[in-house]
Amino acid sequence: MKDLLLITPPFTQLNTPYPATAYIKGFLNTKNILSYQIDLGIEVILELFSKDGIRRIFEKAIDLKNTSENSQRIFALRDEYIKTIDQVILFLQNRNPTLARQICSMNFLPEASRFNQLDDMEFAFGNMGLQDKAKHLATLYLEDLSDYILEHIDSDFGFSRYAERLGKSANSFDELYLKLNSDQTFIDEITLKILHKKIEMVQPKLVCFSVPFPGNLYSAFRCAKYIKENYPHVKTVMGGGFPNTELREVKDKRVFEFFDFITLDDGELPLELLYENLDKSENLEFKRTFLIENEEVVYKNNSTRSDYKQAQVGTPDYSDLQLDQYISVIEIANPMHSLWSDGRWNKLTMAHGCYWGKCTFCDISLDYIKIYEPISAKILVDRMEELIQTTGETGFHFVDEAAPPALMREVALEILRRNLVVTWWTNIRFEKSFTKDLCFLLKLSGCVAVSGGLEVASDRLLKLIDKGISVEQVAQVTRNFTEAGVMIHAYLMYGYPTQTVQETVDSLEMVRQLFEMGILQSGFWHQFAMTAHSPVGLNPEEFGVTPIKQEILFANNDIDFTDRTGIDHSKFSFGLKKSLFNYMHGINFEIPLQDWFDFKIPKTTIHPDYIHDCLLEEDNFVFKSNSKIIFLSKNVIAENYIKTKKQNSWAYTRITFHLKTNVVAIELEQEKAEWLIKVFSENPVDSSKKITLQQLKIQFEENFEDFELFWFSKPIQKLKDNGVILSL
Repeated sequence: MKDLLLITPPFTQLNTPYPATAYIKGFLNTKNILSYQIDLGIEVILELFSKDGIRRIFEKAIDLKNTSENSQRIFALRDEYIKTIDQVILFLQNRNPTLARQICSMNFLPEASRFNQLDDMEFAFGNMGLQDKAKHLATLYLEDLSDYILEHIDSDFGFSRYAERLGKSANSFDELYLKLNSDQTFIDEITLKILHKKIEMVQPKLVCFSVPFPGNLYSAFRCAKYIKENYPHVKTVMGGGFPNTELREVKDKRVFEFFDFITLDDGELPLELLYENLDKSENLEFKRTFLIENEEVVYKNNSTRSDYKQAQVGTPDYSDLQLDQYISVIEIANPMHSLWSDGRWNKLTMAHGCYWGKCTFCDISLDYIKIYEPISAKILVDRMEELIQTTGETGFHFVDEAAPPALMREVALEILRRNLVVTWWTNIRFEKSFTKDLCFLLKLSGCVAVSGGLEVASDRLLKLIDKGISVEQVAQVTRNFTEAGVMIHAYLMYGYPTQTVQETVDSLEMVRQLFEMGILQSGFWHQFAMTAHSPVGLNPEEFGVTPIKQEILFANNDIDFTDRTGIDHSKFSFGLKKSLFNYMHGINFEIPLQDWFDFKIPKTTIHPDYIHDCLLEEDNFVFKSNSKIIFLSKNVIAENYIKTKKQNSWAYTRITFHLKTNVVAIELEQEKAEWLIKVFSENPVDSSKKITLQQLKIQFEENFEDFELFWFSKPIQKLKDNGVILSL
């Protein structure tokens, strides 16, 4: 028996649990509050996509004469789907790897319309490994079944979302309420059967639903309805990303037929207070909580207690979750998308909120972005080590709005100091501080990818967005990461207020050049959406847009608007995405931009060498006295020898550094070589204190003259170019 049951309702990711309940459980552990967590989404998926689940799907009567050809084919092959489904799921759980050869033989899986795209994508998957190619084919197989489910079983089904349209900008609760009071769906029946078992097992007093996205909302309400009808003594509460952004103005009393409470923003203290209130009838304290009082919706924030600091919330706890049951899928040949959908990641946060907090399209007025609080590198890496122990996984996804470069540096150094082998990735801003040396250090610590917002590749619009970056800066940072071997994904935006057609075309040309130069590996275009809590949404007249006002009784985030330019930006969607798909696979850079669109566009005004020219400037010979100097190699071999010229002799030393992938050798005068070797030995990479360039200069000039001449000499430059010496 546990006091709290924490639930992520269907559906989010297939390959890894959404981390919110693990964060909350980790905090509750620090308060000795007993809790149990479940990811209902993966449990429902595994029951649905099982031999019994697929058999039940095909037992549902359909009108074969009036159904699509695709459904007719899938139904005709139903015995093959029933026969293969369990083995395919085991393979996608990495528990049946030898099946890859069967799958890739192309005569094992039943194939319907999703496989028609294979010919078009052979160029992208031709060089993939056997396991990845089999994962892609198995994903297409599941998507064929999903198409059948959508057509005949449940029109709201989706692998990573359920009835999402009901939650998206639902200013009124009417449609969702109507669906909740209609018959249960096939998916509902599976969901509620599992929920019933969990409640009987856990016997909770309070059931907490974390609802991160619109695609989790319907199931959360459906489950809460079941609890109210069958366990009326159990309290229900909703928190998470969706209510934090969309339900800040909820007024509809009907919502509270399902939930006793809705909490906003950081959930630790609000939940702790709700737990304490379970055994109290008076002097109740609440933190940022909606509830019904005297037949009205009220917002209670009467607690004087402060929210917990990030150092106090504990390490995320993934226990109870069936970590070996998640399935890895590869939907499209996008290297960054595979990080989201393939493999399991422990999710952590380097800092609460965003250190920049100015972008005009972002919800910067809300606490989850507005309140910036980093965690120390030591605590962060302590948590990483604890998670490795408890989950057996060494992969980490830092889910920050934008990870701070200085903290990333300290985390990387702490990982190297502890000699950990981890793999990690995160979201960044394309800051100038991501120098070549910092990117190399991050790579050495296990960083394999970063994603960042380029948004609109136009300096005018980047300034209007208050992004704090330029296209030139983005080019230099992406080059630095690429040369270090770290993959880059760019978030791209079109349709920002006042954006012209010319700026959209020029933005596409910038993106084309970034891919052609090989300094961007992945990207995704999305159309601008105005949200209620962003500077654009709060002050639309300043950005030339007019909101279309609606009465808000339920959700309020995305706002419909008219732009004074009158441009229909949605018509660019297909061409932008099709061109990007080609660029990501290294082809068709030479095709004129006009060919991606079926309507007339202006010629780009961007010079064809613009990005190339952005990369020409180097600052290799700038003396930054407060830079921290990192000496990475421990494998130093020194050989002394004598150089003779015209009866004069000099003592020289050849110093050889054995790196992981190459050998770097330099020659120095013997005394300077001995000094440098001593510096390497006294400043190992795992030392907690790093020497600055100014301190190094002082040490050098105790014995020799002109440190700058030595520091920028060809031998030392060679060590810097090969990552033997890093300046941070």
